[in-house]
Amino acid sequence: MLLSSAAATWAMLGELSLFDLVAVGDYLVRVNRAGYGRPNAGVPAPTTVAEIQQVLALGRWEGMVRLRQALTLIREDSWSPRETATRLTLVLAGLPEPELNRDVFDESGRFLACLDLAFTDFKVAVEYQGELHAGSYAEDVERIERLRAEGWIVLQVTRTLARQPRALVERVAAALRERGWEDRRKSTHQATPR
Repeated sequence: MLLSSAAATWAMLGELSLFDLVAVGDYLVRVNRAGYGRPNAGVPAPTTVAEIQQVLALGRWEGMVRLRQALTLIREDSWSPRETATRLTLVLAGLPEPELNRDVFDESGRFLACLDLAFTDFKVAVEYQGELHAGSYAEDVERIERLRAEGWIVLQVTRTLARQPRALVERVAAALRERGWEDRRKSTHQATPR
């Protein structure tokens, strides 16, 4: 049976939206690195950004302009489509690129949390709280309180906030400005539509 490679399969999805292309790409190239509580450490990703670049160079794919744009936005440490969508909403609106799934420790070296999106220089964290977190509510509250005790601003994103990209962008931008980020965006901010 003939099968397509993961990179070629991604290249065939050019009709998807930019956000969906990046989410699929993030999943396909995710590096399963070692870290506190990380599952599948060392398991290789189905493909790499370099392999996707090679496949795109082979010819003209449907949606080639969008594929090329999406490729520049794919990252190796995104763990969910909602994290990807949150990151893209922020970055495409002109906010700095956050670190993804960043392990954070206190001054004594005690593990505090693995942050979905971390603006480490400003100690601002963005956590996507999906329905899957309902079963870990108490643990999530304690984790967030530990981070706040260590000086982090922790912003929580739910499906409701994710549906309001302007509010999401402004909430994160305000936290970053509070911590010294110089906002050089134009006065009217809009996230790129999905």
